[in-house]
Amino acid sequence: MNSSQLLSPSWTFPHCPASPNWSIDWSALQAEFDWLQSLQNCPQDPRYHAEGDVLTHTRLVCEALVSLPAWRELPATERAVLFAAALLHDIAKPTATIIEEDGSITSKGHVRQGAKMARQILWQLHVPFHQREAIVALVQYGSLPLWFWDKTNPQRAVIKASQLIRCDLLALLAEADVRGRECEDREQLLERIQFFREFCQENECFDRPRHFPSHHSRFVYFQKENGYPDYAAFDNTRFEVILMSGLPAAGKDYWIRENLPDAKVISLDELRKILKISPRDEQGEVIEKAKSMAKEYLRSHQSFVWNATNISRQLRSGLISLFSAYQARIRIVYLEVPWEELLRRNSDRNCVVPEAVIWKMSQRLEVPDITEAHIVDWLVDAG
Repeated sequence: MNSSQLLSPSWTFPHCPASPNWSIDWSALQAEFDWLQSLQNCPQDPRYHAEGDVLTHTRLVCEALVSLPAWRELPATERAVLFAAALLHDIAKPTATIIEEDGSITSKGHVRQGAKMARQILWQLHVPFHQREAIVALVQYGSLPLWFWDKTNPQRAVIKASQLIRCDLLALLAEADVRGRECEDREQLLERIQFFREFCQENECFDRPRHFPSHHSRFVYFQKENGYPDYAAFDNTRFEVILMSGLPAAGKDYWIRENLPDAKVISLDELRKILKISPRDEQGEVIEKAKSMAKEYLRSHQSFVWNATNISRQLRSGLISLFSAYQARIRIVYLEVPWEELLRRNSDRNCVVPEAVIWKMSQRLEVPDITEAHIVDWLVDAG
């Protein structure tokens, strides 16, 4: 999603504090969200979190957030998004935490996994798509204000984050995170967050996405590690490749029939039928056949649709690199329907995908974002 889409529609999160007392009803939150209990008794390294377990830290972070004047001054939707992110920001720590042989406590990978877990939880709560993805982005990039200067290219890191979530909201969450812990370097961490704010303002991406001269300029910038954000790239694209994305039964085939009835389509499902290969079998032959067909279209600069689930960024990235090497303009079309509707549609299909398989795929889902392609369409049926 694009961070500029956060403001609409108006929405609030259950039990999000409000004026005049701004109090947090922890009994109500824990009664409604059983996943909060998983945070209890999950240890943290006392060098960085002397306040105690993850649930204690989460409570302190939420209380610190709610006490910030800058948070209280935000519109209700932004307040709710930030409050939900504070509740969820360490959701994956119980599954990622390891006590090392020397007694130190680590939780490597909990941020990336936490973003996926947050999406699952919020999807089940029927949180609207744009608000859900904003919360997910806050969980995924919430520590960026603390560590952005350690990145290989700090400018690119903050500009990329700004495309997904407003950096002023990231800074507020990071400040609450620091104020919600007991550590010796708290003041240094708060100074880093202030530096992050200033750096984002200098790069024109603090409270809005960084503007690019064109869609193609943005695409070229994020395809490289050391690009220049103001560079107006010459648009040498000659045709369009549409990359479909979405879980099974989300409606990809139907959308293509209704919107692109005459398009050339490379469908992995159709190739499996032709090659008589089950989705459970090794897919190497299917992929090779699909890429061979794609290269024929690419070499002749013919537009086409690549129709598959494409739920991971890594998979999409490989395809996009291939297509763009032939001067293709890339458009991603992502489709999503409520979980109940997804299962109903799946049950009506000729080739039913086991529910357990769809559930496992949903846990790996990475929704496409605007840094991946020239254009991204998010076609979401709210039910």
